[in-house]
Amino acid sequence: MIRTLLFSIIAYPPVVLFLCTASISNKPQIDKTEGKKAFEYLNAIRKDPTSFSNEFKVNLNDIKPKPALIWNDTLAKVAEAKALDMATRNYFGHVDKNGYGMNYYINKAGYKLDAYMLKDKNANFFESINGGADNGTDAIKDLIIDHGTPGHGHRTHLLGMNAFYADLTDIGIGFVRCSDGCEYRTYMSVVIAKHHAD
Repeated sequence: MIRTLLFSIIAYPPVVLFLCTASISNKPQIDKTEGKKAFEYLNAIRKDPTSFSNEFKVNLNDIKPKPALIWNDTLAKVAEAKALDMATRNYFGHVDKNGYGMNYYINKAGYKLDAYMLKDKNANFFESINGGADNGTDAIKDLIIDHGTPGHGHRTHLLGMNAFYADLTDIGIGFVRCSDGCEYRTYMSVVIAKHHAD
């Protein structure tokens, strides 16, 4: 009787541990490697946009090269949190289910923005998002091709194609994989910003 009881105590914990591990792995997971690959790929494109015209099958010949963006850990954490939130709460948009946009979360994380950027709680001046790409580089490619987006707003943001975006210096990227219950299998948030206040 004692031998049977001991065997039961020893045998069951690994099964329980396995079940807990399995349930955790089904949750959306941040993939930092893909976030960094996306960052490096974007900087390569910014350095010489024209050379990517054939690959993307879009005309990037008139886009001037821009300085490399600088990885910022605060912006990366904000971007990862946003991508994870979209996957976990199953939505896709610049405004979360609580009605807040990226400007609010950037500022809340300690990366200070000017007061006018925070007047509307749903404001987003700094984020591009992608859903469903196989990896981070494909997501960047999709955002620059920007098929179906009027005015190619994501391309303008990522490649600094107007005065406001050209002035931005810092970047953080969050890439999340989702195996169950999500609209998309991946979610990516790209946050490019610049400190605007002390």
